[in-house]
Amino acid sequence: MTTPPPPVPFERPPEQVAFHRTELSLILSLYGRMVAAGEWRDYGISCLREVAVFSVFRRTAEIPLYRIEKRPKLRNKQGMYAVVGTGGQVLRRGHDLKAVLRVLERKLIRAVE
Repeated sequence: MTTPPPPVPFERPPEQVAFHRTELSLILSLYGRMVAAGEWRDYGISCLREVAVFSVFRRTAEIPLYRIEKRPKLRNKQGMYAVVGTGGQVLRRGHDLKAVLRVLERKLIRAVE
């Protein structure tokens, strides 16, 4: 008689970080206003193991103008939300997504003649 193989423990797939519906609502609201102003034209969303990224493009074939990142591991430190510019510089970081996105809304305000 042969013994059955030992049971294989259940392996969970690696979890991904993703934007919640309310977070996406804030981001897409800003995105829509910037598209209407002619500033942005395309976006991409990446959900990775440690970070979720919303990338904004002026044209499809370019590098992103801005990246809106969510890193839950930084929740208790600098804040889990960040806006990163083209060169990789962090434009703003914080705990509140709405406050972090204000750095991009300033670009929407123009002088009216």
